[in-house]
Amino acid sequence: MKVLVIGAAGMVGTKLARSFGIDPAPDVEGVALVDVIEPTVPAELAGAGIATTTGVLDLRDAAAVAAAVAGRPEVIFHLAAIVSGEAEADFEKGYAVNFDGTRTLFEAIRAVPDYCPRVVFTSSIAVFGAPFPPVIPDEFHLTPLTSYGTQKAMGELLLADYSRRGVFDGIGIRLPTICIRPGKPNKAASGFFSGILREPLAGLDAVLPVEEDVRHWHASPRAAVGFLRHAMTLDTAPLGARRSLTMPGLSATVGEEIEALRRVAGDKAVARIRHEPDATIRRIVAGWPTRFDAARATALGFRAEGSFDEIIAAHVEDELGGVIG
Repeated sequence: MKVLVIGAAGMVGTKLARSFGIDPAPDVEGVALVDVIEPTVPAELAGAGIATTTGVLDLRDAAAVAAAVAGRPEVIFHLAAIVSGEAEADFEKGYAVNFDGTRTLFEAIRAVPDYCPRVVFTSSIAVFGAPFPPVIPDEFHLTPLTSYGTQKAMGELLLADYSRRGVFDGIGIRLPTICIRPGKPNKAASGFFSGILREPLAGLDAVLPVEEDVRHWHASPRAAVGFLRHAMTLDTAPLGARRSLTMPGLSATVGEEIEALRRVAGDKAVARIRHEPDATIRRIVAGWPTRFDAARATALGFRAEGSFDEIIAAHVEDELGGVIG
């Protein structure tokens, strides 16, 4: 089996690639890693005996996209996207990559004769918009309140229609907000959820732009990779026409995050969080969902953490070598 990871230089893409080295799927013979900047092959994958290639791919370049799928990979992970804050700030770029780029990819697959790969598309809980019920069920309507959420919702519709027509076998993974994201902050409006834990755990200061009663839906990077790996081989017949699934996660307030940090790293770490209200971030976050009943995904075997203590423990183990700064 050949696997193509689009968006492989990003955090989730890098961890997904690494996972094929740590826990190889028995029938994966080759992994191609592509992104707008050339990805680095993780050491774990390099030493796993799996043929690996890297390349540069911009979803706005139809010829490059066609070349990427010409090798007929059996599984395509579509992880590439302009993140939420940047998609809101740059309307044209967000639509060019998140919507037009997605359709360009799907059309490139359709152009290959006698070809029907598994396509795993990373969507987002931003496809939902307020007002919300106390717990959002799988059947809740898509009414996004951001450009990013709208672009992802449109991608879900394309995924379902192209799957219905037999172009590919698609599954959409609505990721919770991934926390704790390693590395440096990005332009995602949700970045502070990770920042208020990641920086203090490393002995650095962090900024909190919202109130502590803000509630949100979270899962760790480790869980995100698990979602993708599970979707890679999942029997999609039970999905029917509804090809996108809301992933399980943890509903928690910012205050509950901070208390978990206090239990793990003490008051000194919590004192590194500085409150600086940001009206733009507060407005974006106010339209996001807070709690789901992810019954369909749970019944199909998808799993996430049950507490922020677990999420922090995964970060300390995976990113800090078990040592808190």
